[in-house]
Amino acid sequence: MRADGRAANSAAVALGRWLVLASTTWVAAQVAVPAEPGATIAGCVIAAGGGALPDEVFAELAARAGGRDAPLVIIPTASQDADADGEAERTVREWGADGFGDVTVLHTRDRSIADREDFVAPLLRARAVWISGGDQSRLTAAYRGTRVQRELWAVVARGGVVGGSSAGAAILSETMIAGGRREPELGLGLGLLPRFVVDQHFTQRGRLPRLQRAIALHPALCGLGLDEGTALVMSGRQAAVLGRGSVQVVLGAGAGREEAVVSHPAGATLDLEQLRRAARARGGEAFPGEATRFAPVIGGGTLLLAGGGALPDAILARFVAAAGGPDAPIVVVPTAESFAAPRREPAIVAALRRAGAQAIAVWHETDPARLADPTVLAPLRGARGLWFTGGRQWRLVDAYEGTPAWDAFRDVVARGGVIGGSSAGATIQGEYLVRGHPLGNAVMMAEGYERGLGVLAGTAVDQHFTQRRRHDDLAAVVARFPQLHGLGLDEGTAAIVAGDRLEVVGRGGVTVLARGAERVLRDGESLRLPLEPDRR
Repeated sequence: MRADGRAANSAAVALGRWLVLASTTWVAAQVAVPAEPGATIAGCVIAAGGGALPDEVFAELAARAGGRDAPLVIIPTASQDADADGEAERTVREWGADGFGDVTVLHTRDRSIADREDFVAPLLRARAVWISGGDQSRLTAAYRGTRVQRELWAVVARGGVVGGSSAGAAILSETMIAGGRREPELGLGLGLLPRFVVDQHFTQRGRLPRLQRAIALHPALCGLGLDEGTALVMSGRQAAVLGRGSVQVVLGAGAGREEAVVSHPAGATLDLEQLRRAARARGGEAFPGEATRFAPVIGGGTLLLAGGGALPDAILARFVAAAGGPDAPIVVVPTAESFAAPRREPAIVAALRRAGAQAIAVWHETDPARLADPTVLAPLRGARGLWFTGGRQWRLVDAYEGTPAWDAFRDVVARGGVIGGSSAGATIQGEYLVRGHPLGNAVMMAEGYERGLGVLAGTAVDQHFTQRRRHDDLAAVVARFPQLHGLGLDEGTAAIVAGDRLEVVGRGGVTVLARGAERVLRDGESLRLPLEPDRR
C-alpha cells in the first residue's frame, strides 16, 4: 500500500525545478490534444480517496497503462515537500520498489514553465499519470489553463490513464472543492471529469455535508464522495469501485425530487452518463409534470406497440396496412440492439416482407454530426411506417434525444403514418420511459433515462408483461406517478392505438393501469382512453 502523498521509480533526470525523461525506445502515437474531455472516457481516469491505497488500485493503474514498464509520470505538485532536495529521486525509488520501471517526476510552480514544450515532453509519451495528494489549489495554480492540463486530457484521449489520490482526485473535477469544512471553498480543477464534483477522505473526515452543500450550489452536477483506501476506476461510460470503503453519490434536490445520497461499496458498478443525466434532470423542471395526462396519438396516425417474442402475422399485416399498403415506404431502426452498425439484416425486415411490405429500408445512424444532415434524415421524412426493434431503450435515448431525428420519428405519425415497435421498441414510444437504466433492465424508474419519445402522451409502456411477471413493477410506476397510464404488453401481443382508441391483437393480453382502475384486454377487444376509475 502507498499513502496518498507518496510516489516513486527510476529513469528520470533532474534539471532545476522540473524533470526530463531519459532516452527510451517507446514512441507514443501522435494524438491531437482534445478541445475538452467528452462524456465517454476514451482511456481511464482513477479517482482515489486518499489514505493507504490497496495494491489492487496500483495494479489497475499498471494494467490500464499496459504494464509496469509503461511510461509513468508522477505529479507531486500538491505537496509542499515537492520542492525539497532529493524528493523527486525518492519518489522514483518508491515507485520502482513497486515494480514500475519507467517513471518521470513532473513538477513546477511556474506556469510559464508548465507551458514549455520541453517540460511537457514526458506527458507526450506517457501511458499513465499519477497526481499525488496535498493541497489541490497548488495544482490549479501551477497547471490549470496550461499545456500540462491539455496534455493530461490527451493522455486519456489516446487511451492512457490519469489517476490521483486525495488532492489528486479532487483536481480531476471541473468544479472543484478546494477546501472548507461544512461550507465548501469552490474553484476550478483540471476538468477530466466533466459535470462531477469529487471529494475525498469522505467518511473518515465527515465530509458529506460539504459535498451536499457544493451540489446544492450546483444542482446540475453530481457529487462523488470517496472514502480512504477506495478508488473509482472510470473508463468509457462505466465506473467500478475498488478498495475497502465505498463511494457516495450525491444528487441535489430539484425537479420535484428530494436530495439523494446513495452508497456504492467495493465491487459496485456505476454508469457515469446515467449519473450526469440524472443531475442535469434535477436542474430542470419536474418530470412527469403534475399536468401530464393521456392524449390521443398525434396527427391522426397510428401507434402499434408489441410486447416482444414471436409476433403473429396478423400484427405485422396491420402495421403494413396502417402504413398504406405494400408499396408504402417503411423504415426499420435497429439502434436499440447496438450502437454498432448491424452486420446482418434485422429479422423484422424478412417478417415485414412476408406481411407484404415491398419498400423497406434499414436506418442506423449514430453520428451526431450526420444527424443534422437533411439527406441522412430524408428516409425518415419520407417514411409512412417506422419500426423500432427490441434491445435496450436507453440506446435510442443516447443516440437520438435532442437531435433532429427525434422530431423526425414523431413526425411519421403526425402526418398520418404508423410507428411500430416491439419490446424496447414499444417502451420508447411512451412519454415516461421504464427500464431505461444502462446497467440493466431491472430498474423501472432510472433517473436521467425517464423521458421516452412521447408518441403516446401520459403513458408508461412495459413489455414481456405476464411472461416475466412485471405487473407489480408497472403498478409501482403508476403509484409513484398517478398522472400516468401504464400499458403492460404480453409477448406475441400488440396494442394498436389510433386517436384515443386502443385495440388488442395477438395471443396474449394488454393490461391497462390507471389511478383506481385496471383492465385486461384480449385479442379483438378495445377501449377508449383515458381509462376511468372503477366506481363500483
